[in-house]
Amino acid sequence: MIFSTYNSLVQLNTFGNIADYSLIYLYFCVCFLLGMELMGSVGYCEMLYRTNLLAIVAGGARPKFADNTVLVYDDISKKFVLEFTFSSFVKNVKLRRDKLVVVLSHQIHVFSFPSPCQRLFTVETRVNSLGLCEVSPIVSAERQLLVFPGHKLGSVQLVDLASTEAGISSAPVTINAHQGELACLAVNQQGTMVATASNKGTLIRVWDTTRRAQLVELRRGSDPATLYWSVHVRQKATFPTLLIFKKENFFLFSNMGFLGNYVESQWALANFTVPPECACICAFGSRSSVIAICLDGTFHKYVFNADGNCNREAFDVYLDVCDDDEF
Repeated sequence: MIFSTYNSLVQLNTFGNIADYSLIYLYFCVCFLLGMELMGSVGYCEMLYRTNLLAIVAGGARPKFADNTVLVYDDISKKFVLEFTFSSFVKNVKLRRDKLVVVLSHQIHVFSFPSPCQRLFTVETRVNSLGLCEVSPIVSAERQLLVFPGHKLGSVQLVDLASTEAGISSAPVTINAHQGELACLAVNQQGTMVATASNKGTLIRVWDTTRRAQLVELRRGSDPATLYWSVHVRQKATFPTLLIFKKENFFLFSNMGFLGNYVESQWALANFTVPPECACICAFGSRSSVIAICLDGTFHKYVFNADGNCNREAFDVYLDVCDDDEF
């Protein structure tokens, strides 16, 4: 499998290039398949919430299209409805109901979407080999943010999407988040907080996007590790561990500053591990549960409580789900 990713509302998971299928996407127990003969092999795919629109970038061993092109596929009409071609390889794509964002290694292009579809603005970035970029997914969110690595090492830039029109964008706001290169970015649905991690992988910092102040520092450990923002087949981990932190202490920790960073860092409430040497991504489910999707084709659901106890409740090989006669 080439990649695995959730949609912007973390309701649906998309997998790329499995056996004879270009894309498999699941919502609860419903499975949809898009064949290799239609799309060729796929490097990345982003679904617009739970709609019929998917933004697709070619990749893998048998691509049918160029890797500098973004194709928008309508699963109702069963055809491609939009095409965008750029001067270099497309690293990432983000979709909202009113915006399409395309990430290149040195640039980010923002388009109005879906109709009319026109380029609004382009921002220059530092080398962004991971294609790091996030947008606040809800159009009615408190802050309409585009978040990406800044020009300064370890910094994050925030652009207000609510004050953009063709040829005009607001000046980016910068947060100096880390001393090393960024490895992960995440923004909450309301756009009020952004989480960052560096390539050292020892901690995650959560920031208030309005005040540009650090709310909390979440410490994974003291030894370096890889933190995954999205997962691709080339990524591995020796013993992948998922950590769960309590949110209620965020603002308490943001007011502390006299004991030193290591002492004041918030440590995980609970943790669990998934199969060795297999990268994964995770999301919260209902009733204090966490769901992990791994590149080896496995699905893990763990439940946890306030005491930090964590137990596996469900396991499956999700690639087999689509072969079940009832789907």
